[in-house]
Amino acid sequence: MNHPQMAFQRLYHFISRDFGLDDLRQRRLKIATIEDLNDPFELRGMALTDAHKRWAIASWRRDISRQIGLLCFSKSWRNPVQWSHYAQKHAGLCLGFDVDEQYLMPVRYRSAVLPDLVSQAAGQQEPGEGAVRQLLTTKYSHWRYEQEVRMFLDLQTEPRDGALSFHPFGEDMRLVEVVVGAQSTVTRSELAAALGDGANGVSTFKARLAFRSFKIVRQRRESLWL
Repeated sequence: MNHPQMAFQRLYHFISRDFGLDDLRQRRLKIATIEDLNDPFELRGMALTDAHKRWAIASWRRDISRQIGLLCFSKSWRNPVQWSHYAQKHAGLCLGFDVDEQYLMPVRYRSAVLPDLVSQAAGQQEPGEGAVRQLLTTKYSHWRYEQEVRMFLDLQTEPRDGALSFHPFGEDMRLVEVVVGAQSTVTRSELAAALGDGANGVSTFKARLAFRSFKIVRQRRESLWL
């Protein structure tokens, strides 16, 4: 029997220096929880005028946040704002992965909240499956610069380390690039040690600020990365 060929998308995960090196050593990414995300409108992006319904949705949001976590990726590593916000002000790393597309959900950006998606059926105070999908992938349009794509994971089945959950590198999420921030002190030898046996097939390079645009580009002068 012929199995369908998997399709992969190249995506990037911004991270601080120390957490990034540790994740490379452990070959894993920390899974974010919905309540820990920096956008307070996560799973609240719809118009609710009824107070009882708002209370019910708040309770539902707490429950689902204990069940579902996510990995946040960007389509590009070149945005300086991403480096400033999520990679320790350009002192961190950006990890590039080829991710199996069947597990991905792109974020959709809107200038206005969604309409009330909660069913009007008697006693129904939670959004249905289609509505949940919309809520999980809807953000305010000012977040558009992130070009975000999400991978949702079941927190009950992912490996745990203390109070945190992690998703291991693997066939569904292959590490293929490591970009060292323009202001990062991570050296070649330090990065090589963190990658260890996982360095094979992984492209590594230093970033710099572009000379003629507001972009982050590759540092071509190899001697400037010790």
